[in-house]
Amino acid sequence: MDTRLLDLLVCPICKGALHYDREAQELICPRDKLAYPVRDEIPLMLVDLARDLAAAPADTAPSQAASADA
Repeated sequence: MDTRLLDLLVCPICKGALHYDREAQELICPRDKLAYPVRDEIPLMLVDLARDLAAAPADTAPSQAASADA
């Protein structure tokens, strides 16, 4: 993603700075705890498309310990 574009983009809610997560292809707003997707190097700055970072993942399985029966 173009760094000049990153310097211009702000969160549509709080107008704060965004951080680019290259691996996840998201623009992160740490203030609002939202992640805006980037598709084909185009940031999708719609609140409806943003992922809520404060929400816990629903599909987390508890870690399973191996039984040590002797």
